[in-house]
Amino acid sequence: MKKVPTTTAAATPWAFRTRFRRSAFGWKASRLAIERIHEALIEIRAAARIDPARAGEGAVFLLEKLSPALCQVDSSSGALGSAAHAAVQELAPLISNAPVSTSVRQKWLDRLFEAIQEDDPPYIESLGDHWGDLCATKELASDWSDRLLPSQINVLRERASDTFAYFAGTSLCYSALFKAGRHEEILQLLSQDRHPIWSYLIWGARVLAARGQIDEAIAYARDRAGIHTNEEVLARFAEDLLLKAGRRDEAFDQYALRANQAHTHLATFRALAKKYPELAPDKLLGHLVGSTPHAPGKWFATAKTLKLFDQATQLAWASPCDPKTLTRAARDHLKTQPTFAMQCALAALHWMSTGHGYELTSLDVQEAHRLAIDAASNTQQTEQAQATIAQTLATDKPMTAWMKQALGVVPSPALRKSR
Repeated sequence: MKKVPTTTAAATPWAFRTRFRRSAFGWKASRLAIERIHEALIEIRAAARIDPARAGEGAVFLLEKLSPALCQVDSSSGALGSAAHAAVQELAPLISNAPVSTSVRQKWLDRLFEAIQEDDPPYIESLGDHWGDLCATKELASDWSDRLLPSQINVLRERASDTFAYFAGTSLCYSALFKAGRHEEILQLLSQDRHPIWSYLIWGARVLAARGQIDEAIAYARDRAGIHTNEEVLARFAEDLLLKAGRRDEAFDQYALRANQAHTHLATFRALAKKYPELAPDKLLGHLVGSTPHAPGKWFATAKTLKLFDQATQLAWASPCDPKTLTRAARDHLKTQPTFAMQCALAALHWMSTGHGYELTSLDVQEAHRLAIDAASNTQQTEQAQATIAQTLATDKPMTAWMKQALGVVPSPALRKSR
């Protein structure tokens, strides 16, 4: 009878192997280290399509070598830490799903556990949150729970006596207990921890959620989170629970806006649109505008990009917008949306007159004025545009005198006489 190998990973060399020696990267090698991590991930992904067991072995090797290889790098920018965290999140499922025997998996876990104990700086600490899944079976997860529990109990006992104590296997312990179905033990341990950090207390909330107690899980997380937990983190957790429970309206109304904040307003919109496709773009934009009642104009660029020109026009005038952004919008839509372009150029002049904008020159004033007139000419609204411009320049605003000079507007006889 032919023997079927459980994995061929051990006999397979990896191209990235020599690039992750201890202290392989110097102080200023952050960018190079990130590139090497990406290259290793590409290699492991390619292996996963053909041999998942080999990919699992590669993932274990990369994770156990990551922190020693990066220990000398200046990671103050945060980019390297983000790249390492993303690598952990991608590699953990490959290890969990690898078709290997229990003995091979146990050896992997032993290696990873040792790597976590030596993780300094802590590049792979988030791997502990996946420990239960890495065990793959309840039996192995329960074995690891028994192995980790004594240390965790001892740490909690010392903390109760106001003695500083730390155990690098705390997240591993909670994750293994959860996978093993030993949920009550998680709640008991957390009840002994007066100030658990988010990555620990979340396991108690997950226990309640697993029991179908969604509201109780959210309340548990909120009550125990403390002042040091970011509100967005809590919102993302609560939103995720409600979405999984099919309570989409509650998820959106209560948590979606805070949970999906991105670096730009457009990115925030796209994140929400992807998660809540049932909401029409104009309705979703309306919700977002309502979330910033003191600065609705911040959503102008989003409305423009979505081609919601009526809403974009309203937002351009609703609150201060960057005049250069408005001028670019007018230039880009001069021929295709002349009415919108006219309103953008007029709004740009208006906000310039009130002192908004950065590093503006007379050329910016002249361009906005020209675009307003050209767009108005295309829509037969020249008189209306000129009247709006005259009103903007006639009022006593911080920058009107400078704008008149830039446009060559001659002061009225009464004004010259008063001087």
